[in-house]
Amino acid sequence: MSKSVPSLLAACSLVVLAAVPAAATEKPDPGHASASVLRTTLDVGLLKKSVHVPLSTTLNAVRAPGEGGTHRADQTALTAELDGVDRGRPFSVLRADVARATADVTEDAARADVELAKARLHVPGLPLLSVVEAEAVRAKAVCEAGSQPTAEANVLGSVKVLGQRTRLTAGGPTHVKVPGVGEVKLELSATETTSRTAAASALRLSISVNPLDLGVAEVDGKVTLAEVSCRTPRKAKEVTTQTVPKTPETPEAPDPTTEQVTAPEPQGGKEPAKPAAETPDLAATGGDSRTPYLLGGGLALFVVGGGLLLARRRRSAD
Repeated sequence: MSKSVPSLLAACSLVVLAAVPAAATEKPDPGHASASVLRTTLDVGLLKKSVHVPLSTTLNAVRAPGEGGTHRADQTALTAELDGVDRGRPFSVLRADVARATADVTEDAARADVELAKARLHVPGLPLLSVVEAEAVRAKAVCEAGSQPTAEANVLGSVKVLGQRTRLTAGGPTHVKVPGVGEVKLELSATETTSRTAAASALRLSISVNPLDLGVAEVDGKVTLAEVSCRTPRKAKEVTTQTVPKTPETPEAPDPTTEQVTAPEPQGGKEPAKPAAETPDLAATGGDSRTPYLLGGGLALFVVGGGLLLARRRRSAD
C-alpha cells in the first residue's frame, strides 16, 4: 500500500471524530418581572450648597420572583415621603389617587404593570408648586414564552410642568423653564425590547430647580414615573452543538485508468531497478516525432520507383 493511503485514512478519521455532535443542557431560567411607580435620584443643596442631601427613593417598587420564591408582588401606596429635608419634617415627594405596581411570573410568562392616576410630584423648596401633574400614566411589559416580548407606556390626559400646561411629544424631550423657579426636561414613553426582555418607562424627568428665598439653594437630579421590565422564563433543555474544524487537505486520488507502479523492496542490498523513462512527444497513434520524416521518405521512394518501372516498359515497347 502506498504511503498516501494511510494519510488519507487518518485525515478521514479526524473529520469523522470532529463531526460527532456534543450535547449541552441550558440551565432553566424562572424569568423576571419588576415594576415601580416612582424612582428618584435627586441632590438637594441646603444653606447655599453648604449641605448636600441625596434623595433616592422609590414608591411601590416590586419584583418577582421575590423573597422566598414568591411569583407575584403588588403594592398600592399612594404617597412617597422623605425625612430630614424640609427643616426636619417629612416631605411628600409624590401623591396620587391611584398608584399601583404589579409584577407576576408564571411558568410560561413574566408580566409587569404600573398604573398611576392624578399624580402630583414635588421637590423640596417648592411645597406648593408641583413639578409635574399628570392625569393618568400607564406602563406595561409582557415576556411570554414563544412570543416576542412587548412593552408600552402612555401618559394620558393633561400634563402640567411647573404650573404650566404642557403638550408632550414622543419625537424628543420637552423643555419647560420658569424664571426664578427652575427648569424641567421631560422625555416621554421610552421602550426597549430584545428577544427575551422588554422594558418601558412612561415619563422621565431631568430637574434643575433653584427657587428664590425658599431656604433651598438647588435641587438637581432625575425622576422616573411608571417603570417596568421583564425577562421571558425558560425551561431546561438539551442543545446539540456541532463544531467541525477546518478539514485537512486530502491527497489527490490516483487516476483509476493509470496503473500505479510501486518500486519493489530491495533484495540482497541491491538498489531497486528504476522504471524505464517515458518516451517524449508520444503521439495519440503511438508514433514518435520522427514519423512525418519517415512517411515523406517512403513517398519519395515510391515515386522514384514508379518512374523507373515506367521507363523500362517504354524501352521494351520500342
